[in-house]
Amino acid sequence: MLHRIVVKIGSSSLASESGGLRSEAVAFFASELAGLQKAGYQVILVSSGAVAAGFREIGYRERPKLLHEKQAAAAAGQAFLMQAYREAFALHGLLAAQVLLTRADFNNRRRTGNASMAMEEILKQGAIPIINENDTVSIDELKFGDNDTLSALVANLLKADHLLILTDMDGLYTKDPRIDPAAVKIDRVDEITDELYAAAGGAGSKVGTGGMRSKLDAARIAMRGGVHVFVGKVTLPGEMLDAAKGSGRGTYFHTSLASLSRKKQWLGFLSTPLGSISVDAGAEEALLHGGRSLLPVGVQQVKGSFHAGDVIEVMGPEQETIGRGIVNYDADQLEDIKGLSSGDVLNQLHDVHRLEVIHRDEWISLKS
Repeated sequence: MLHRIVVKIGSSSLASESGGLRSEAVAFFASELAGLQKAGYQVILVSSGAVAAGFREIGYRERPKLLHEKQAAAAAGQAFLMQAYREAFALHGLLAAQVLLTRADFNNRRRTGNASMAMEEILKQGAIPIINENDTVSIDELKFGDNDTLSALVANLLKADHLLILTDMDGLYTKDPRIDPAAVKIDRVDEITDELYAAAGGAGSKVGTGGMRSKLDAARIAMRGGVHVFVGKVTLPGEMLDAAKGSGRGTYFHTSLASLSRKKQWLGFLSTPLGSISVDAGAEEALLHGGRSLLPVGVQQVKGSFHAGDVIEVMGPEQETIGRGIVNYDADQLEDIKGLSSGDVLNQLHDVHRLEVIHRDEWISLKS
């Protein structure tokens, strides 16, 4: 059985600080990915670098900041990026196939299905899908924010076994090792905590957009979908295979969760909540560990203006998000019946089609 692996390479690994692709870097990563393919892995590449590759070519002296300028740079740079990859992979007898995605493709379940089928067919034909955000048409409000998130969503969508997020750091540290000599490297993570986010700090290089915090966000998404994650460094021949096999220079994020269905992936990470509710400790336990639906008696507070069929966030007693679900009541209707027993709800509402506030089939937990 083939192991499926998603590899994310950022701009800082491919481009110089002054802009433009480093051909030797593209050639190196193509060789490493070809090595994975030869070792029996199905390889999917999520690659940043379009804006970095194109901004000087199109006439900007430094990486642009305005949206339309970044879109123009990406339009030019995406062609350079794919040309470089195609030539590099051809030396190993491999075909590179471009896939450009936007957040809207994931927001729409049908479009997500189409993208999935296309990438499955590319893999079936033995080619390597090279996925990037379609920066030329994406707008700031609908962007993934960085390709770390995109790589996690792709890993879940294609039910990958592993996600390798490559960076210029050899893993996650307790503090920033560039400024604190007391920083200690974290080799393994089984749960992403607030302390880990505090250790992750801010963004890294000037070329890319994603720092360690975004990589933790991506790891959290991937782990929830049953995907094991590596965050670390690959700079020497053979290190990509080492990373895949568990002996790489980085931090490994392990999960015992099963892969997510496309519907659950959409519900948990791509839908837009239109309100929120708070629940008591009993309801939290039932949702997170009991495999139960949410009933009105467990609801304590209702916020927002939503309708039956909308996605809402569910907050626990400590006011932290514990999950999302598709609600069966309008907000004002739920306000009237919150905290009531099932018998009282049936007496008060004579046209109840579903007693549950959120059915367990329409729910995803976002807290372990």
